[in-house]
Amino acid sequence: MPSALALRSQIEAALAGRIPSALTPAPRVLRPVLPTGICAVDEVLQGGLPVGALTEMVGAECSGRTALALSFVAQITRAEKVCAWVDASDALSPESAAAAGIDLARLLWVRCGVVRPGSVQRSVQGRDVFSVPRKYFVPKPVMKGLHGGGMGGHPRGEAKGMDDAVSGLLRPEMLVARCAEPQRKVRAEREGFDATPCAQFVSQRNGSASVSGRLWSRIDQTLRVADLLLQAGGFGAIVLDMGSLAPEHVSRIPLATWFRYRAAAERTQASVLLLTQYACSKSSAGLVLQFQSGDAYTQGATVLAGFERRIEVSRQRFAQTPEKVVTMRKPPQRAGVATWRGGTIWAGRR
Repeated sequence: MPSALALRSQIEAALAGRIPSALTPAPRVLRPVLPTGICAVDEVLQGGLPVGALTEMVGAECSGRTALALSFVAQITRAEKVCAWVDASDALSPESAAAAGIDLARLLWVRCGVVRPGSVQRSVQGRDVFSVPRKYFVPKPVMKGLHGGGMGGHPRGEAKGMDDAVSGLLRPEMLVARCAEPQRKVRAEREGFDATPCAQFVSQRNGSASVSGRLWSRIDQTLRVADLLLQAGGFGAIVLDMGSLAPEHVSRIPLATWFRYRAAAERTQASVLLLTQYACSKSSAGLVLQFQSGDAYTQGATVLAGFERRIEVSRQRFAQTPEKVVTMRKPPQRAGVATWRGGTIWAGRR
């Protein structure tokens, strides 16, 4: 009488051509992952970045966030899938994306920080003051008159309206009638904080707006675009690049926004990557990575070849557990730290 193990082996061998491993149960996977293209990072993350979840990459500028995101998007475009890159500050370089191996024909690049041409804007403390049309920068043609070589009006006429122009430059309170008795000053009330959506977050401080309306409109446009892309579906990965925005602005985005992105990512099975300087998605992120920039290394004596990068797993919601039996002792924890070298374009690919 053959044993059950022998019968199982015979049946699997007979069905190997049609059904591989017919009687062997598939390993239980909590969350499917996709490789990033960097071996050291894939080893720490046990395969790569999760699919259908929100991954937040936190770090300062030049810390390796964009390099890892470009490498991950390149892996997805090689699989003939479409990706989207929502750029809040128009900071993405298409040349760097192409050098990282991304198929630009399969990448949707949404630029939210593009300045409209045709106007010159001036700002004071991040606030728009006015916009000067181009026609005022074009010199006027020479007038034919008394000062242009021909007959014209009397020079005394050029001073007409000077009094009104000078008085308009003075403040109104300097021109009102004064009296000997002291007058009561009425102070203007300050506007309070209104907890409305992020596009309307404007706080008043010392009579001037501390947050630019243009900045919040750009953030609101970025969030709306990401919402539309997640609701539409069909993207393998969506990168939300907000790494160039200050932490005090990104941290004021409502947490309900990130929770909505997390639910949409689970429904569409898209990998959502959030690049920030400050961890703001909280519990909505399935994976939080902290980036740190290391030392630079060179080729020869003078040619910059790249930088050393360091990544640390701060939070991993879906960790793979190979053992099905929970032991009484706490298993040894993984270090969750990886280092790799990011090379420059002229030094060759990684």
